[in-house]
Amino acid sequence: MASTAPREDIVMEDEEQRPPLTRALLHRSATNNISQVAMVGSKACPIESLDYEIIENDLFDQNWRTRAKADQVRYVVLKWTFCFAIGILTGVVGFLINLAVENVAGLKHSAVSTLMESSSYWTAFFVFAGTNLALLLFASAITASISPAAGGSGIPEVKAYLNGVDAPNIFSLKTLAVKVIGNIAAVSSSLHVGKAGPMVHTGACIAAIFGQGGSRKYGLTWRWLRYFKNDRDRRDLVTIGAGAGVTAAFRAPVGGVLFALESLCSWWRSALLWRSFFTTAVVAVVLRLFIDLCGTGSCGMFGKGGLVMYDVSTLFDDLMTYHLKDIPTVILIGVIGALLGALYNFLMKNVLRIYNIINERGRVHQLLLAAAVSILTSCCLFGLPWFAPCRPCPTEPGAPNGSCGSLNRFRQFHCPPDHYNDLASLFLNINDDAIRNLYTTGTNDVYHPGSMLAFFIASYIFGILSYGVVAPSGLFVPIILTGATYGRLVAMLLGNHSDLDHGLVAILGSASFLGGTLRMTVSVCVIILELTNNLLLLPLVMLVLLISKTVADSFNSSIYDLILQLKGLPHLDGHAEPYTRQLAVGDVVAGPLRSFNGVEKVGHVMHILSTTRHHAFPVIDEPPFATAPVLYGLVLRAHLLVLLKKREFLPAQERYPKEYSIEARFEAQDFDKRGSGKQDTIDDVELSAEEMEMYVDLHPFTNASPYTVVETMSLAKALILFREVGLRHLLVVPKACDRSPVVGILTRHDFMPEHILGLHPVLLGSRWKRLRWQKGAITKYFRSLIVSLANTG
Repeated sequence: MASTAPREDIVMEDEEQRPPLTRALLHRSATNNISQVAMVGSKACPIESLDYEIIENDLFDQNWRTRAKADQVRYVVLKWTFCFAIGILTGVVGFLINLAVENVAGLKHSAVSTLMESSSYWTAFFVFAGTNLALLLFASAITASISPAAGGSGIPEVKAYLNGVDAPNIFSLKTLAVKVIGNIAAVSSSLHVGKAGPMVHTGACIAAIFGQGGSRKYGLTWRWLRYFKNDRDRRDLVTIGAGAGVTAAFRAPVGGVLFALESLCSWWRSALLWRSFFTTAVVAVVLRLFIDLCGTGSCGMFGKGGLVMYDVSTLFDDLMTYHLKDIPTVILIGVIGALLGALYNFLMKNVLRIYNIINERGRVHQLLLAAAVSILTSCCLFGLPWFAPCRPCPTEPGAPNGSCGSLNRFRQFHCPPDHYNDLASLFLNINDDAIRNLYTTGTNDVYHPGSMLAFFIASYIFGILSYGVVAPSGLFVPIILTGATYGRLVAMLLGNHSDLDHGLVAILGSASFLGGTLRMTVSVCVIILELTNNLLLLPLVMLVLLISKTVADSFNSSIYDLILQLKGLPHLDGHAEPYTRQLAVGDVVAGPLRSFNGVEKVGHVMHILSTTRHHAFPVIDEPPFATAPVLYGLVLRAHLLVLLKKREFLPAQERYPKEYSIEARFEAQDFDKRGSGKQDTIDDVELSAEEMEMYVDLHPFTNASPYTVVETMSLAKALILFREVGLRHLLVVPKACDRSPVVGILTRHDFMPEHILGLHPVLLGSRWKRLRWQKGAITKYFRSLIVSLANTG
């Protein structure tokens, strides 16, 4: 038979070659069916968009005209005061979390070590496993029952919020308390999770509480607090708090600022940079003060190094050197780290899908999942060291021969005196101490290759299995630990082919694995340098990060982007998909459009608000207020509810008289956006039948300068405008003047790929996609490679 292309492929090629507005829209559906519910923490919740746009109306103009210079000075001083307070509180909370984890986990490991020395092996196991199970069940129970929004790391939720997505209770005081207590219990339970992600969420919670603009419930209603009753200032505070959280987790003030800039924020400016840097500096000073305090031994089992500082600058400086011949080794580490990172993200995504199915069945299943993961982890952590060989204690500078030194450095486990078990020294430690051991230079002969391989496989697998439980848990530290183990393993395999110290290669392994999973470069580079306190590593860390990110991006997205997709949070990327350049905004606008007249009947306003969930409505002036229908602006649902509650109605369809004083009847604070808590709804408005027949003038309360785009603008261009400005609504106006003044309204969900491809399924087979290796392409490539090698052979 003749080889002809299928008719469907021919139609798809024809569709791609047509101009955007002349394509047949036979394949598109009628409405936007994208869900507005997402997983927040461990619970499905309704989500909304944030209002970053300044509402310019008569009331806003009058409010700004009446503001005195003292008000402006007070506003600026208050912003810096809040930054200082956020830094103090975040530093204190970060220290308390580290102190609690060190002491809780330290007491547990001390008890297990004592039992092992007395040969009570089964008792030691049951104490170890039972304590781990109790701690994790406690963390999971309080999260599932009190604040499900506190589950997970919290970084995806913070990233979505800074992108313009709001969800209930993600920054509430209850979420903050559960996040702190639950993370202490989860990390102390020997689960392969970290404190960094929850610390970012904790800092954001502290900052968001300052941005609530006061509280009527607690009597905090001072006027100066109301300056922050808007999403723009709250966004800035949450950004600052997130950067402070990174600083509290790693004692990396510059890295904290860069992490917020590179990974979290969708919008940035120089003034925010200064305030964020000031806050992280305050956090660093607070942590330094507490470290000096604990240096006197008044903090229990808190380690002297404390607060995740892996200082390698003063130990064996001659070993922290490298030469040009070491560059191929560094490149190899970057490439392998990228492949391992891409595989890690792929496996994490599929495991989280399974966990979501289990967690959706209720609290009992959530606790059973946590218990199963805890028991499996405890069995492996306690059982695998039995297969590791006992090694004589190494000689340390200034220590007697055969002394194992610090308790956190080596674990005797079941070995005879003056011997240690290298695998137990990694498994039966908190992650911070394990990383510190792996980063230590001059320890090339301390660990057996078999132990390194076992620890790498276990940490890789448990890092994937541990994250999906309900308890607050982070990814950053487990990824650092897994990467450090991988680096040590590579250094052992290279043997005499590389002169690099194993501790140095462990640092490079962490960098490569971080680049392969998180896909961050600048912030991770600075964080690693601040963690290790060694600038000599800068060129190698930069090279490894660039290689690992570039290679890993060819396979899939970063781990946080994948989690955002799984949670259903409508995050807008900083770049547009290639196929959006083939569409115009008129191709994705979904109806029906609801609008109001400039002077509208109260009953009609009540009906529209009761029968729709829209948060903004176009206001169109028609005769007799205009010679022809013309767009006046955009009015928000929240503002309409205020008008209805105030009952400033008119008996006839006419505008307010000139002598009508808006500021005498309304205050700007009446239209301020509330913080977390109960929002006004249409059910709160009760009107009489006589009032329903009256009219309301919307002109003084309508945003007269909303952002608009013409219907022929490319969707990619509109997406960049929507994201960069931080819009919630974007009006689409017609190209011709003889049509309705508004074609439709674009919201965040109209830019989602699921909505666009649902309207235009022809684009599913389009060649206009981001370049990325697909499973079929990889299989085809390796098949052709094997065939070519066989033919040459």
